[in-house]
Parts: sequence; C-alpha cells; structure tokens
Amino acid sequence: MARRRQAVTIKHVAADAGVSLQTVSRVINNEPNVRPEMKERVQASIDKLGYVPSIAAQRMSGSRSYLILAINDRDRTIEDWRARQGTDWVDQMLLGGMLKCAEHGYRLIFELVDTHSDHVERELSGAIAALQPDGIILTPPHSDNPQIVSFLAEQKIPFVRIGSIQNGAGIPVSMDDEGSARQATEYLIERGHRAIGFIAGSREYALSGWRVDGWRQAMAAAGLGTDGLLAEGDFSFASGVTAAGELLNGKARPTAIIASNDQMALATLEVARLLGLDVPRDLSLISFDNTPLVHFTQPPLTAVDQPIAATTSKAVELLIAAQKGEVPPKALTVVKASIFVRESVAPPPGAAGG
Repeated sequence: MARRRQAVTIKHVAADAGVSLQTVSRVINNEPNVRPEMKERVQASIDKLGYVPSIAAQRMSGSRSYLILAINDRDRTIEDWRARQGTDWVDQMLLGGMLKCAEHGYRLIFELVDTHSDHVERELSGAIAALQPDGIILTPPHSDNPQIVSFLAEQKIPFVRIGSIQNGAGIPVSMDDEGSARQATEYLIERGHRAIGFIAGSREYALSGWRVDGWRQAMAAAGLGTDGLLAEGDFSFASGVTAAGELLNGKARPTAIIASNDQMALATLEVARLLGLDVPRDLSLISFDNTPLVHFTQPPLTAVDQPIAATTSKAVELLIAAQKGEVPPKALTVVKASIFVRESVAPPPGAAGG
C-alpha cells in the first residue's frame, strides 16, 4: 500500500530556509519590514518544498483570516434559485468577488441572511464568530438596513455597502442607478420619444428611488412632463404586469417604457402583445439588469447592464485596503453601468424613420 505523502508545513519551510516560524509567517502574509533577501530565501524554500499556505495557518499567524464575507438577502435569493428564470445577480457577485479575492490570497464566503428577521443580529453574530472575516460585503436591501448597518459598525470590521449612497457607517459603493436611468431616458429622447413611461422597483430598495430620480431629471432637462407616466412594481413579473397595464391603458400612453428590472420588462413585453402593440414599432422598451433572460426574448431587449461583478471586485479591493490600515476614500465610489443596445428600441410611431 502506498504511503500517503506527508503534508508540507510552515515548520518544514522554516527549517529548510534556516529562519524562524515568525519570519516565514511574515513572508507568507506579505507583511512589511521583511528584508528582500530574506523574502527571496523563504520563497525559494516555499517553491522547493511545494508549500501551500492554509487559511488555518494564516489565521494562526496573525490577526487576519483572509476571508471576505458577502451577505445576500435570503428570501429573494432562494426564490430566484428555485424559479430558475435566469437571474444572475449571485453568479456575477461571485465572479467579481472570487476572482479579486484570488489575486490577493483571500477567499470569498457567501451567506444568506433574512433582512426582515427579528434574529438578524444573532444570524450575523454566528457568521462572524464562525468565520472571523476580514471584511463584509452588504448587498441591497441589507445595505440600507439600519439594524444591520449599526450592528456591523459596532463589530469594528470593515464593510462595504453596495447600492448605497447614504452617509454613515461602512464604505458606500454605488452602481450609479440614478445616472443609469438618466442615460437610458436620454437614449430614448435622442431617438424622438417624448412620452417615456417608467416602472419603478420596490420601495424597500433605496436604488428604486434613485432610478426614478434619474428618469425625472432627464425628462425635466428635455422639457418633458412625467404626469401619468410613472407606475410602481416590486421587481416581480406579476407587479410588472400590473404596472405595464396602468401605463399602457392610461390616458397618456407612453411610446417607450423603462422597466426597473428584467422581470418587469418581460411583463411589459407580454402586456404589449396582449394589447396588440408591436415592440419596438409601437412601443420601445428598455430594461435594467441585462440578465440572460433579455438576450432571448422577441425582440431581444436593450438593457442597462448592472456592473455587479466589477462592483463586487471593487468592494473586495476596498476591504483589503481597509484591513491594511488604508483610509477609505472620502468620495463615493461609483462603478459606471452601460447600455447594451439590442432590438427593442425604435423611433416613436409617426416619427421620421419610425
């Protein structure tokens, strides 16, 4: 029977390099004040022996755990997973966060927490005690949950609030929801639209209001009114059906609609079909999110692409910097979104070229 190969430990590296365990630890953890020649000596032994630092060893070596904890809303995440409808917020968050963590020798741990739970502090305490993370990423709606934010502030652990621009504890990072909605509205105005409807998302998310603000700003800048052109949903398909029905059956039927997420955009597409409206000939449509769903609709939907991966990547960078003692930026960190143009936008009916 073959003998199992003995695992190489920090002790083996120290013995081979002829240095102390503390010196090896400082090299592994990229700590300052290590002489270049000593670093090369230890690294040569690491390469020679094939040593791979474990998280447990790194934890024992100092105050850092080399873990970043990302927290997402439990109910909505599980609902999306079970529906299997192509929403990819979590996928994109893991993509950006895990790749950036890997660059720095960190690991990203993903946890679900119910933002409505009476036991939210107990859930967070349990996760923090078990993982001892070096930093925490909060996603909407947790980012603006006062109970969660104040609790984390007391823990003295750096944390980033994605989708939050409010002053307060933590490091706010914005995906420019207001600017994105303004950009989408201006895109429609440039193509001749004057009656542009907007379907807002759930009020539980502060970003829903920011998107409405961006739409209003663009409309006002163009001298256009918004009366009768705003409807409210909650990001679900069903709410999108109701909201689209209000807009398309109203007195001031819009020639274009911006929906605050892909589910409500799909609902708008369905309502338009039931009313005999062709997209984009009779109604132009822009969505938010740009999940896989909108690539395969008929027609494929023009969409605001939320930079989730890039934002999570930036969040990891900010947390690692904070862990090293760097002062977080005073200005709000903004990761810009972009518009993916497909086939759901055309000039309004009756316009030249329409």
